[in-house]
Amino acid sequence: MKIRSMTATFGKLQKATLELGDGLNIITAPNEGGKSTWCAFLRAMFYGIPTRERDTKTTIAEKNRYQPWGGGKMEGTVELEWQGRSITLRRSSRGSVPFGSFSAVYTGTEESVPGLTGENCGEMLLGVSRSVFERTAFVGQGGAVLSADSELERRIAALVSSGEEKVSYSQAEGRLKEWQRRRKHNKSGLIPRLEEELEHLREALRRQESARQQEREAQGEKLALTARREAVEEKLRLWRQRSEGEKRRRWQEAQAELEKAGAQVSELERALGATPDPDTLRRAQGDLAYLNTLEANRRMAERESEQLRAGAEKALAAAEDPLFSGLTPEQAWEQAVSDRERSAEKAPGAPLWMKIAVPALLLLGAAGLTWGVLERSAVLCAAAGGIPILAGCLAALVGALGLSRARRRHEETVAALLSRYGAAAPEDIPGRAGAYRERYTAAQEALRRTEAAENAARDLGAQKETLTASLLELVHTFAPEVTDLFGVSAAISRALGLEEKLAEARARLEGARRLAESLERPSDPDAESLPPLTGELDREEGSALARELRELDGRLSEVGGALAMARGELRTLGDPDLTEERMGEAEEELRRRREEYEAISLALEVLTAANARLQERFSPAINAEAGKILEALTAGRYGSVALTREMEASAQEKGSVLPRRALELSQGTAEQLYLAVRLAICRLTLPQGAPLVLDDALDPFDQERMEKALGYLEGWEGQVLLFTCHRREAQWGRERSGVRVTALQTQ
Repeated sequence: MKIRSMTATFGKLQKATLELGDGLNIITAPNEGGKSTWCAFLRAMFYGIPTRERDTKTTIAEKNRYQPWGGGKMEGTVELEWQGRSITLRRSSRGSVPFGSFSAVYTGTEESVPGLTGENCGEMLLGVSRSVFERTAFVGQGGAVLSADSELERRIAALVSSGEEKVSYSQAEGRLKEWQRRRKHNKSGLIPRLEEELEHLREALRRQESARQQEREAQGEKLALTARREAVEEKLRLWRQRSEGEKRRRWQEAQAELEKAGAQVSELERALGATPDPDTLRRAQGDLAYLNTLEANRRMAERESEQLRAGAEKALAAAEDPLFSGLTPEQAWEQAVSDRERSAEKAPGAPLWMKIAVPALLLLGAAGLTWGVLERSAVLCAAAGGIPILAGCLAALVGALGLSRARRRHEETVAALLSRYGAAAPEDIPGRAGAYRERYTAAQEALRRTEAAENAARDLGAQKETLTASLLELVHTFAPEVTDLFGVSAAISRALGLEEKLAEARARLEGARRLAESLERPSDPDAESLPPLTGELDREEGSALARELRELDGRLSEVGGALAMARGELRTLGDPDLTEERMGEAEEELRRRREEYEAISLALEVLTAANARLQERFSPAINAEAGKILEALTAGRYGSVALTREMEASAQEKGSVLPRRALELSQGTAEQLYLAVRLAICRLTLPQGAPLVLDDALDPFDQERMEKALGYLEGWEGQVLLFTCHRREAQWGRERSGVRVTALQTQ
């Protein structure tokens, strides 16, 4: 089969087209250029898109991952050659199912390819299932390492043995082990269940025999108890006839007591008349007691207010100060502060004219004297110097006399203020105003407490009057003659006494009623002719008979319950004959299941031995082919490959004693090893000519490994699609005539 072209609206591909040639095709594109999308598109065209796949935290479902980025419908075509004819595959979305619509026609016509459907397209064209294709010819990014798969195992086993692909060793082994578990797995297998059923059947048979024995014993005891009960019941009937006379007497006494109690209740109810209920009366008694408390508190409040009034008057008298008469504490404080400031003023100093004129005249006189001396003239000295000096001295004398009088007046004023306040210094003056404020505040507080006590006394008196009026109003409803609190107390006590008597009478009435109702009126016509029960012995006889009858009834009930239980258990357990028959069937089935289990165990042993022999045929074929390919890829360095059934590969270097697992190899050599294994499996399991799809499969290879791999792929017998993000593969391909190199256009 050869793929000629692909057209896709798939993921980032928007109506993109890719032309392919025979042999090796190298398709280049940078990262995120659409290489993996083309690979996924080709796989989806062959095998469709899994619709049950769901997104997870680490992966995106294929149906969501490749939704067209342009928002259009997912669709595509592939033109290829198959069995000598050109075929066109078409897929598109059907409703909400991506690639749900499929058609395969011969190219250039609309003639459908017979038998080719969307479900079997990949298997018909490539000859393998999707699972096998993905593990062989389809190598995704970093996906060269193989994983175990039952379908791949069946394919390999079939092609190296008889050609039968319907079953694999792991499937057959799993089926046989499942059959084993079905027959013998803890308590849920057929054999344990049959063994348990047999044990239950044996237990049921034992219980059936026990139930039968219990039934026989219970039936005999029931008959004996029934006869004894009939005899006791007859004796009790005669005793009851004799007791009817006593019942009649007791009933008549109860009726008489009932009538007497009713009459007493009626009399007391008439006496009470419209008296309030007992709770109201008890609350009224509580109010009476509270009145005494109110009166005591009122008197106490009046005495306290009188004492407080006397104390307040004393405090007001003590607060008076003739210095601050008629002033509030604030006004007194302001006056004291003002007087303190006046007394603290400094004494008057020399006037300004004196400070200027006297020094000036003296200076002028000194200058005149100096000038007269210089001129040597006594007249000049007397005129120019003596006159100013004399004037200055006179001015100084006059100023000193005025300043002395001003200072004396200031001292007299300060002394008067200090004497008025009785203070030793100006700063002591506000102290008297502060003391006045404290006495004044204390007197005002005493007045406030006095008024509060008087208000409390008035409030208590008002409460007493209100409560007294309320009590009189209540008592007047049933005792209008009452006029004072003493009468109120007596009326309430009398009413409560009547209420207590009425409650007692009602209790006696209720007791008499219950007694009368509990006694049936004798109706036996023969009771009058029989002597009544007169002594304690007669009454004890009836009690003993009744007690014995109750005990017999109880025992009969127990025996009846045991009999019913035995019969119920017999009905539940079923017929013993049927139980024995089922035991025989279960024993036969158990024998058969044990034989089946032994046969399955033997089949597993034979299958394991056959698988070992098949492995001897399976392993050499794959290992030999993979060894040849690895030898070509590594230029002869490695020539031997070993592959386990779990698809774990190892390689042996030429000249080395032991093989090395893939985990022990370098990344490049490990990738060469798994590529060789994949190519070997492709060669053995896929139809000849099936295409290989490699997505950056040579990315871990260095230049030498890459060239060896490309050289081997160039000679591959089928079509090879190698997608790469490197330029080196393209450069290598352009130097060879048989290799087609295509650069993808960036979408």
